[in-house]
Amino acid sequence: MHDPFSPYLPPLAPPAAPEPSQRRPSIRALVGVALLSAVLASLSTFGLIGLLGVAAPGATKSSGSNGAAAPAVATDVGDIAAIVARAKESVVTITAQGISAGGFNAFNIPATGVGSGIVVGANDLILTNNHVVEGAQTLTVTTADGEELPATVVDTNPQADIAIIRASGHDLAPATLADSSQIQVGQTVLAIGSPLGEFTETVTKGIVSALDRSITVSDETGGGQKNLSGLIQTDAAINPGNSGGPLIDSAGNVVGMNTAVTRSAEGIGFAIPINAAKALIDKAVGSSS
Repeated sequence: MHDPFSPYLPPLAPPAAPEPSQRRPSIRALVGVALLSAVLASLSTFGLIGLLGVAAPGATKSSGSNGAAAPAVATDVGDIAAIVARAKESVVTITAQGISAGGFNAFNIPATGVGSGIVVGANDLILTNNHVVEGAQTLTVTTADGEELPATVVDTNPQADIAIIRASGHDLAPATLADSSQIQVGQTVLAIGSPLGEFTETVTKGIVSALDRSITVSDETGGGQKNLSGLIQTDAAINPGNSGGPLIDSAGNVVGMNTAVTRSAEGIGFAIPINAAKALIDKAVGSSS
């Protein structure tokens, strides 16, 4: 395990103030973050400089209340384009306003974090990473058709980097959740999310590179480090803003939630297996019934 380090990049031009009518934030000023094995994958922008995270980012099979549960992960067959078109209806962009900027924010300037989310319940429940929404004063969800909805935090598990939020004012389509205990190394997977907070509904393709990985991440936006274990390793491209978005199989079933990526190598990203989030999802679905 390497010691943590903080690779700084010179700031680019400061971001322009967003217009109220803009569909999504414009990310223009970025600076690197610290990491041990990986960095969390949400994207944050500040008034002076931006903070770059990477792709921000087992339990029993879930009941049908959070979308139809797949009995097993699908094999690599089918029309990928059609599958992605359906899957994207259950993916949203999450904008977190007023989050703390941690040690980088010497002037205490409120930050805007951008991540992704997965619709997991009929009551507009959305799964995402805790580091995407932690400390936010307000949350806005942008749907696949461009509608912006207010959202609130329902429940979180900070240690597992999992959160559930609820959007208001729209009938969102829940994703189909797979049984992530059935995934296999070498099978095709696709990552969907909003890299850089601008390129929404971006799809990248790769394979499951390994299973049951353990990493230590350093989240400079929220401060501190945490250990994450039991992760899916993938070479599907994961970028800033992908945090909280789905990793799906070739049938469109969600097998994981994209969370982190290494900064010292290419094609090494990590996702939390969807089974690890099902207890929190079922709890939220039950409390909203």
